[in-house]
Amino acid sequence: MQASVVENNFMLMLDADQLLDCLPFTTLVDELAAMHREPIGLVDEMLMESKDDADNVSHFFIRTGWQPEKAVGAKVITVFPRNNQQREWPSIQAVYILFEGKNGTPIACLDGTALTWLKTASDSALGSKLLARENIESMLMIGAGQMAPHLVSAHCEIRPSLQRVQVWNRTADKAQQLCDRLAEKFSAISFSTVGDIETGARQADLICSAIGCQQPIIEGAWLKPGTHVDLIGAFTTEMREADDEVLTRGSLFVDARETTLRHIGELMIPLAAGVIGESDVLADFSDLCQQRHAGRQSDDEITVFKNGGGGHLDLMCARILHAHSQAS
Repeated sequence: MQASVVENNFMLMLDADQLLDCLPFTTLVDELAAMHREPIGLVDEMLMESKDDADNVSHFFIRTGWQPEKAVGAKVITVFPRNNQQREWPSIQAVYILFEGKNGTPIACLDGTALTWLKTASDSALGSKLLARENIESMLMIGAGQMAPHLVSAHCEIRPSLQRVQVWNRTADKAQQLCDRLAEKFSAISFSTVGDIETGARQADLICSAIGCQQPIIEGAWLKPGTHVDLIGAFTTEMREADDEVLTRGSLFVDARETTLRHIGELMIPLAAGVIGESDVLADFSDLCQQRHAGRQSDDEITVFKNGGGGHLDLMCARILHAHSQAS
């Protein structure tokens, strides 16, 4: 893979194809875990919201990360869900700028949408590597949007014991299209659609949800012992995917406390209601990767992981992809 270079300032320009072809998820996840053995650095973000005349809500983010003396970066993101209906543009679009950490020089511009796909999928896959049972066989993917093929691919690469993947989506045709696409990539795995979330959830060893909703769609009563629940879709203070019983039945883990406890409704809402306390969040990636917490304690334990993202994860993944792009 050959990255193009702007000769004036030697900034690498990495497009979506270059990023998506750069590394297998196994490598990306291993290196992401290694980076969590360092301090995650400084994290901040800005979120703006706008509603049009038809009550369509769109969002504009700026997420930043700074690991002093190593790197600084910022991702600028638009989330326009109505693009899914118009089918002219992706619903999520972004650009990422990576700066050198010692002198602040911009060193790379990355396609932010592809970086988001890779970062989010790697984040969840690291969660399943650290927390899911090693011998899981069945997975439910809730949602068949742009993130879904990357999430399923990452989980399948990290957990090669998977034999069956079911996909639920509000539009059944889109779920079938995703199954057909994934079956070409993972010929040893059975892919099929499922008509309702409950049926798929009751059968699954791993539940991965990427639906941006404000009312929970996963019920704790559906979870069988040993299930790992991977929650991705909620990213605002009003959103959540899992009901209270999911959180009280399961052992709670997050990618980073800084980006989940006070910024996303998945945990903010039950925390405010007294359903859970902050101490119920047992560990984040820094704790797990630095072995301050052992993670899963038994095969029957239900583990619940909130993928909250954050500027530090964008920065870590951008550093990894930039380094491998230069080496290739």
